[in-house]
Amino acid sequence: MRRYVVDASVAVKWFVPEVHSEEALRLLSSGRDLLAPDLLPAEFGNILWKKTRRGEIEVAQAVEIIRALAEVPFHLSSSSILLESAYLLAHKFQRTVYDSLYLSLAIVEECPMVTADLRLVNALSGTSLAGRVLWVEDVM
Repeated sequence: MRRYVVDASVAVKWFVPEVHSEEALRLLSSGRDLLAPDLLPAEFGNILWKKTRRGEIEVAQAVEIIRALAEVPFHLSSSSILLESAYLLAHKFQRTVYDSLYLSLAIVEECPMVTADLRLVNALSGTSLAGRVLWVEDVM
């Protein structure tokens, strides 16, 4: 069974209708193993907080979404174990340590990382990590 590391930009699309939500939902319902660093819930919560501040969703809706995320069968990995390699990736590729935690997990688990962050995909195209990062539309 194929596994994917999924970042918060994909996970939020499972619960908030956005561009590429359909593709993200297809991944969620695929039966594939979904992996993420334990940073994902905090990043996910921060995305919801921003959406609430901008008036895109209500606080009660955000709380429901947080509860629903807890039901997603993720395999969460410790960020502390990934931190050193994530830092080195961040330094080498000039990406955030947050993004690099997902990348580090994808490398360790020898599977692709799926993201809806086009800036990240574009920044890594043409690098040794280009094949490790998948744009959410390109999955399956």
